[in-house]
Formats: sequence, C-alpha cells, structure tokens
Amino acid sequence: MEFRPCIDLHDGKVKQIVGSSLSDDSQNIIENFSTDKQPSKFVRLYKNDNLRGGHIIKLGAKNDEAAKNALAEWENAFHIGGGISDENAKLWLDAGASHVIATSFVFKNGKINLENLQKLKKAAGKKRIVLDLSCKKREEKYYIVTDRWQKFSDETISQKSLSFLSQYCDEFLVHAADIEGKKQGADLKLIEILAKYSPIPVTYAGGISSMDDIEKVRIYGKNIVNFTVGSALNIFGGHLDYAAVVKFSKTA
Repeated sequence: MEFRPCIDLHDGKVKQIVGSSLSDDSQNIIENFSTDKQPSKFVRLYKNDNLRGGHIIKLGAKNDEAAKNALAEWENAFHIGGGISDENAKLWLDAGASHVIATSFVFKNGKINLENLQKLKKAAGKKRIVLDLSCKKREEKYYIVTDRWQKFSDETISQKSLSFLSQYCDEFLVHAADIEGKKQGADLKLIEILAKYSPIPVTYAGGISSMDDIEKVRIYGKNIVNFTVGSALNIFGGHLDYAAVVKFSKTA
C-alpha cells in the first residue's frame, strides 16, 4: 500500500474541492482550500519524500500552464488528468508526465468506447495509461461517472469491468465521488471491491480524514490498495499531519 499524493488544479490554482459540487457553474463549487502557491512547491515537497505515482488533475480550463509548472519540477513522477485524449496524450507525456489519466474520452454516451480506448493505447502505450474509474453509488452499485463526475455511465465497478479495462492501462484511479472532499471517512465497501477484483494497481481517493481511516484502508484493501488524501491534510488546510501519513505509508 502506497500513499499517492495529489494536486488538484482549478482556474490555474491549487485547490481542494468537494467533488459532488463540481459543475459547469463555478459559482456552485465548494472549495475546502485554495492557494496562490505555485503547484511546483507541492511537487517539491512530494519529491523530497520520494512519493512517486501521484496525480495532477486539471479541473476545467485554464490549468495547462499550472500543470506544466508542476510536471517540470519532477519529470516522470506524476500522472496527469483532465481532458486527456489520444490527440494530446503524447504532448503531456513529453511535458514530463509518467502517465496520462483518462475518463470522459473512454466513456461516451454511457458506454465504454472501445475505439477510443484503442486510440489512446496506441498513442500513449498501455504502460503509460491510468483509467480514472471514479464512481457514485446508486442502488448498491458503483457507477462510473464522467465529465467532472456530473454524468453517470452505464458501467459499474465490477470484476468484469476491471478485468476488461485492465487490458488497456497500467493502473486505475478511483475517487468515491459522493464523499470526495467531505472528510467523512473512506468507502470501505468500495475499497473491498477494488482489493478483490482489480488485477492491476489501483489508487483509492475519497473521504479519508484520519490515521484510523488510513488503517481501515490498509485492512479492507488487504494492504494492496493505494490511497490518496486531499482536503484533510494540513498542507491543504486540514488537521491530518502530512508527515505522519508519509511515515505510515513507508512502514505499512
């Protein structure tokens, strides 16, 4: 189990946002944290602790410059997501990303778009692709959501879907979008599903707010599900000590 750091970018700034509040109307977005510090400063912190495999997510437009600033600070260490397609994947890999993260490009009209999956695999290579399978719960199933988590697809997190999609990527990234940014504890049922059925590395995000939550992720995730923490960390204005999380992840 590894701690995978995150940098979320919105309007060119490092922010932490309540995931369920994301919409086309920026006035409705709930921000837990916002700073004028350059994203490279956060990357420098992660680099000092050798925390590879984190993700930089561009939430909407006006984030390309900030993303490039972050990637240039530590090349081939971070995954980049937000508007990724076969047409720009190589550009972001050349800019310093180790992997590109795709969601909406892969799921069109509620279905897996096999043609786009194949295009992305050809453009970036399986070993440099992360599929974002962030999801929301409905009728006891976890449905993959797209377009900044606003649209439900018809696809669920299951043994079948994880097995099929693993043929096209190196890792999965899964936000529990219903609780992302709310610091109400991790979705342990979802973590159990990921640990049981994912044939490739997977990182869970959503709701983690304490060291007890992280220990539960370790237990329910059978020590193989990686995790990320956002709003709860003290580096993002929260109460959870970043150094303690790093130390835990190095010894888990």
